[in-house]
Amino acid sequence: MNAIISAADLASGLTGPNPPVLLDVRWQLTAAKASGEPPFDGRAAYEAGHLPGAVYVDLDRELASAPGAGGRHPLPDLACFGAAMRRAGVSSRRPVVVYDGGQGWAAARAWWLLRWTGHPDVRVLDGGLPAWEGPLEKSVPAPAEGDFTPEPGAAGLLDADAAAALARSGVLLDARAGERYRGEVEPIDPVAGHIPGAVSAPTTQNVGADGRFLPAETLRERFKGLGVSEGSRVGVYCGSGVSAAHQVLALAIAGLPAELYVGSWSEWSSDPDRPVAVGPDPQ
Repeated sequence: MNAIISAADLASGLTGPNPPVLLDVRWQLTAAKASGEPPFDGRAAYEAGHLPGAVYVDLDRELASAPGAGGRHPLPDLACFGAAMRRAGVSSRRPVVVYDGGQGWAAARAWWLLRWTGHPDVRVLDGGLPAWEGPLEKSVPAPAEGDFTPEPGAAGLLDADAAAALARSGVLLDARAGERYRGEVEPIDPVAGHIPGAVSAPTTQNVGADGRFLPAETLRERFKGLGVSEGSRVGVYCGSGVSAAHQVLALAIAGLPAELYVGSWSEWSSDPDRPVAVGPDPQ
């Protein structure tokens, strides 16, 4: 099953016999601790206009636990995550489509969590809300309670030790901007640089100017150039496990399974005993 869906196909599916549950996961990273920039209010954006029937999901509160030793966006408590999904109407027998404001990172985090916890049919709206040409609504729906119960998969998730090992034995991709990978800047986390052995692979290069994913064959060629081939074991990390989910989604589109290091650099860099590499080379 394709991991993404076009706006046209979604519009058609919403009128079908088993329309998808729609989850609005608008979220935005504040670029710097001391920027003075007010935090993005995803719920306010949702209430100003959303896809008909969509339910708002808060990434920070429902798709992650509180920041701490596990990073800025550690895995959510699965009981809380399951309850949030059921409140949104998520059931195992209905497809789910998630979208955000167009960047795709937050939607990919929801997609990855639902897939990792066993939902069989989840897709991301390619291009997010800007790709939607239909009407929007402001009313907040009250969907019937869903029946989804999270059952985490045995594979697909990396911790810090597994990520370090994969950087030596397979391919570990760093989805952050190149300057953060190289250690030239670090606006968020305490230390600049990358996990030794990781390969720089900014997730922004997986999409075109319109925010939609590049064709599957183009993505396969991109990842091949980064050392990924069929049969490779691949892991991905970013700052806090959000944009890395977008990279896992791009790999899925390309037909290349990958694992996610959820703690990512925010967890790795919090331990002074963990090694840090800088510069353009994996090392």
